[in-house]
Amino acid sequence: MNILGISAFYHDSAACVIRNGKIIAAAQEERFSRIKHDQNFPERAIKYCLEEGEISVSDLDYIVYYDKPFLKFERILETYLAYTPLGIRSFLMAIPLWIRKKLWIPDLIEKSLGYNGKILFTEHHESHAASTFFPSPFERAAFLTMDGVGEWATASFGVGSNNRITIDSELHFPHSLGLLYSTFTYYTGFRVNSGEYKVMGLAPYGEPKYVQTILDNLIDLKEDGSFKLNMKYFNYCAGLTMTNERFHRLFGRKPRKSESKLTQMDMDLARSVQVVTEEIVMRMARHVYKVTGEKYLCLAGGVALNCVANGKLLREGPFDDIWIQPAAGDAGGALGAALFTWYQYLDNPRNADNHKDSQLGSYLGPGYSNREIESFLNKHSIPHSRVDGEIIDRTVELLTQEKVVGWFQGRMEFGPRALGNRSIIGDARSPKMQRKMNLKIKYRESFRPFAPTILSERISDYFEIDRESPYMLLVAQVKKDRQIPMKEKENNFFGLEKLNVVRSDVPAITHIDYSARIQSVNAEDNPRYHQLIKKFEEKTGCPIIVNTSFNVRGEPIVQSPMDAYKCFMRTEMDYLAIGDFLLDKEDQPEFLDGIDWREEFELD
Repeated sequence: MNILGISAFYHDSAACVIRNGKIIAAAQEERFSRIKHDQNFPERAIKYCLEEGEISVSDLDYIVYYDKPFLKFERILETYLAYTPLGIRSFLMAIPLWIRKKLWIPDLIEKSLGYNGKILFTEHHESHAASTFFPSPFERAAFLTMDGVGEWATASFGVGSNNRITIDSELHFPHSLGLLYSTFTYYTGFRVNSGEYKVMGLAPYGEPKYVQTILDNLIDLKEDGSFKLNMKYFNYCAGLTMTNERFHRLFGRKPRKSESKLTQMDMDLARSVQVVTEEIVMRMARHVYKVTGEKYLCLAGGVALNCVANGKLLREGPFDDIWIQPAAGDAGGALGAALFTWYQYLDNPRNADNHKDSQLGSYLGPGYSNREIESFLNKHSIPHSRVDGEIIDRTVELLTQEKVVGWFQGRMEFGPRALGNRSIIGDARSPKMQRKMNLKIKYRESFRPFAPTILSERISDYFEIDRESPYMLLVAQVKKDRQIPMKEKENNFFGLEKLNVVRSDVPAITHIDYSARIQSVNAEDNPRYHQLIKKFEEKTGCPIIVNTSFNVRGEPIVQSPMDAYKCFMRTEMDYLAIGDFLLDKEDQPEFLDGIDWREEFELD
């Protein structure tokens, strides 16, 4: 039985195909359209998923959409009515799109895909819950979902057992942890639904000066983690911005303009909202544990991508273990909707061993054979070397020379993190690597940290964590014996002055608070990537490399050989390791960026 799950129209549209309960393919639309966080109907992602499954639309038994549009429309109308006439401008912008498109999902599916079968709808947080419990390794577990907003719910919890999930309680709009965090994302000058990672990365540079201001004025937080926001300070219900003048007066300034200089105040605001977020997550989790009595917890929703909060929950929380959906945001809703249909709607059995998840490393996107890659390179006369059997040794040698390498291998990752198949990699021992990668490769803010990929069997030798972290969703401290204490004058540094201080024997991945967002890799989930790092360890004694996503700021992660070559040529990356082929930047002809590369480099 083939089931297609779809998420669309808010951010990170995606598609997923499962067959008899097994995940066959899943991908975000942005990877094909090259529009970051593309929210449009995921026609290209659907096409890929069907091709990967070697099926056509006529072979689908069900198509499932990840939320209920009429419930969401009801919430939008009621909100506008409650704030009338303040929201008239926003209302006039939003409603025509609903009337034309968003309310008519069945018609859209039928017309876009030529599908005449059964179409189902799950609720938004039901999709989130299904996306995290059903692929998790746990036979039974509590779940907690937290995001901006679905239909009405902004957070929910309940219990999953075998092939069923039950939502026990919900928090409703406009009271939302995701929207609180996004408000500070907006206020500190970053893009909502995109820049939240930046706020999290910026937080360690600041002091929690505004925590009490937030707790006293913006939020009424209860011991069980439930809360109400003081909507007098927020504008997202009726306006086109997140904050209003009362919010600006409270903190003493207007929102930071995008791309303007970051101030110490921005860093302090980031730290403060991060501290408040962690406190809310911890209170929610303790309440869920108290109510459900479950040993394990599954997380999903956009807030579950806050790996600092996740790390704290794992270390200090009441649960024996937690599992987080790698595509925790709206993209993962497509997967959750499909799995909910297979298990709960159709009542199929589920097998879980409390050890291994069924997410397949989240390597669920397109892959390209050496034949396809070679055809692409030859067709466009791109200089390259074929190094069968030597790509790992050659790449390791380049890494030890402090070269930055684009690493394009196997199937693309599903979710926002590159996990070693669409990655840019470097030597974690290099004190220059973080700055070089940020400014010359990624073209992004200098303060942003990079993640380590470490052999799973060595994770506890370098970090204060006692289990694998395969999806780069947990932050832990670098072990004390790896840390380099700050000198007396360095302790007096403020803000971005702290950036270039060497803090450990793997400085490229050690953040200024001695933490790291860890990805562990094992030989079963990704044998080639594991072998690369193993060889690097044999040569250097270090089982860690820098791993960042294969893209530049403002663009999605690369999907195809064409995307990879374009990104390689647009940056100061030194080499590209693509399949069994190695490209040296110095051998490449001049890159003509004005060409329509999508047309020029389309594979046959």
